[in-house]
Amino acid sequence: MAVPKRKLSRSNTRHRRSNWKANTAQLVPVTVGGITHLVPQHLVPAYRRGLLRPER
Repeated sequence: MAVPKRKLSRSNTRHRRSNWKANTAQLVPVTVGGITHLVPQHLVPAYRRGLLRPER
């Protein structure tokens, strides 16, 4: 793992951290019980198995 040789200033640390941005989850259509719902892509298998129930 990389270890910094020197301590970063507070302004440099905050500037570096401010570049990170969250992305919205990609929604895909899933048919459960004859009704199509939009759910996050990584949760599709759970909805198909019945582990999660879609909101109405």
